[in-house]
Amino acid sequence: MLKLKLQNIRSRLSEHLHSFWKENRQFFLLLFCIVFFKSAIADLSSISGASMQPTLLDGDKVWVNKLAYDVKIPFTEISLAELSDPVRGDVVIIDSKKADKRLVKRIVGIPGDTIYMQNNALVINGEPASYEVLSRDDDAVIILEELPNKAHQAQLSSQFFSRTSRSYGPSVVPEGQYFVLGDNRDNSADSRVYSFVPREEIIGRSSSVVFSLDSDHNYLPRGERFMAGIE
Repeated sequence: MLKLKLQNIRSRLSEHLHSFWKENRQFFLLLFCIVFFKSAIADLSSISGASMQPTLLDGDKVWVNKLAYDVKIPFTEISLAELSDPVRGDVVIIDSKKADKRLVKRIVGIPGDTIYMQNNALVINGEPASYEVLSRDDDAVIILEELPNKAHQAQLSSQFFSRTSRSYGPSVVPEGQYFVLGDNRDNSADSRVYSFVPREEIIGRSSSVVFSLDSDHNYLPRGERFMAGIE
């Protein structure tokens, strides 16, 4: 008798699961496609903090192209094919093991580069970067930093900082790794703290802000940043 009851229960459970799958399979297939897309093709990443100012602001949501450099097995760091190499100046999203969190930084040094910084002035392979002051106030100096083949804005603090915290190297970037910096040079934990970034930890590249919410103004949208390009 007990055996017959268990068989009936299993039969009803099987029928219920079959009916549930039949009624909801389109939803689950759609959910799978969304998760697969976010894992392997493209995603949004939230900017939290000031380490990439003035390029990126706290509350920005940036587009992440996960096929910019590699085709990876979904949900892993295993590369199936290399599509292109990260280049100097790219803004990249990093799944950093040393930081134990996701980082958004700018590639400054590629494999083989010799990186040297003195009082926030970059020297790459013996060639000093060019700088132009764009604006200055009591808190920050906005500069245009011109790297080889790439120019972008960066931010320095107007307040006193130890020169030792603004200097680095010289150091050679190892094969398969990258040297990254935040554009807000005096307020960024980057390769100066976490060392070089292995290629496999680079999730993808970002070239645009999708939308932005201003935490200082009740999370109202910043209309001027909708679909704004990233230099």
